[in-house]
Amino acid sequence: MPPKSWKTLSSRQVYRNPWINVREDIAQMPNGKTTIYGVVECPEAVGVLPFVDDDHVILVRQYRYVFAEDHRWEMPTGAVKPGEPLTEAARRELREEIGFTAADLQFLCTFFSSKSVMREVAHLYIGRGLSQAYAPPDETEFLEVAIFPFTQVLQMTLTSEIRDSMTVIAVLHAARLKGL
Repeated sequence: MPPKSWKTLSSRQVYRNPWINVREDIAQMPNGKTTIYGVVECPEAVGVLPFVDDDHVILVRQYRYVFAEDHRWEMPTGAVKPGEPLTEAARRELREEIGFTAADLQFLCTFFSSKSVMREVAHLYIGRGLSQAYAPPDETEFLEVAIFPFTQVLQMTLTSEIRDSMTVIAVLHAARLKGL
């Protein structure tokens, strides 16, 4: 039998910007007691692992402010705009981040990037049939783009050199599909 649900008694917005909304709830637990609960809400996200051919993928790297680092590679990812179909968001992110689009998008999975205090749903794809289709990156993105052998990307994932959850999950799914 599943655990009993909690009930939201009140909710107030604490902070909002174009990328996140932070709210503070008072929740009643199944035992009748109440607790404060902070929630970070983000738009849905998409990520695409773009294959140039069967054995090579394109990755990007950029400065990641939260971790104060600029040396980790990841696949193109980004937020879905309100009302935007997921596959269109995926193709837009490819245009903005690597200057390509994908003729074929293979759905991999949907997951919650954090299940306790953040509400972000991520949708992952493999992109194939790449063709040039440039769009300017977001004003906060300063990207380096490179092509890697997929086996190297898999190794970088297995050794935690790649740590971005969307990229890790997509690479492991792609390796499974390739029989690696």
